[in-house]
Amino acid sequence: MTSQAISKKSPSVKFTYEDYLLFTDDGKRHELIDGEHYMTPSPNEKHQRVSMNLSHLLSHYVKKNPKGRIYHAPFDVVLSDQDVVQPDLLFVSAARASLITEKCIQGAPDLVIEILSESTRKTDEIIKRKLYARHGVGEYWIVDPELETVKVYRRAASGDYVRAAELSRETGDTIATPLLPGLAIPLAEIFA
Repeated sequence: MTSQAISKKSPSVKFTYEDYLLFTDDGKRHELIDGEHYMTPSPNEKHQRVSMNLSHLLSHYVKKNPKGRIYHAPFDVVLSDQDVVQPDLLFVSAARASLITEKCIQGAPDLVIEILSESTRKTDEIIKRKLYARHGVGEYWIVDPELETVKVYRRAASGDYVRAAELSRETGDTIATPLLPGLAIPLAEIFA
């Protein structure tokens, strides 16, 4: 029997949160999706700048309007024993504050924001979008620093995401969400 035949018959290894906690802290982002290990290098400068801009703008809003809490990576979100992610930014409403623990978020945040990098584009746009919808994340923003766009997905009654908006800095768009009433962020400020 060849090793190829053995590998086809062997079940694939599924990692759990317990395994995840043993991963080496090497400065890279480690995540589990359906028990599979995903690792990405640290983000580039443009990604970091956009992340800081958004974090500052959202934190400023939440400070004036105590609707919940904003967190940024690295901070674990444990969606299930085999689904542990570190979104770039997330919001947990005050009504769902029981999800927040000292070490992680235990459940689906109200809002998750992922900022695309070349190495994460497919994962963020396809795999994580399905993961977040499946676990009940109410709203998902995909921020593209290269195209200077933001795609906004919201959960429909069916549980699937519908694209609520596709916004662009070029057209002078502003992003808002019913989760944060009165919030209106010009994309020019996100991508400054």
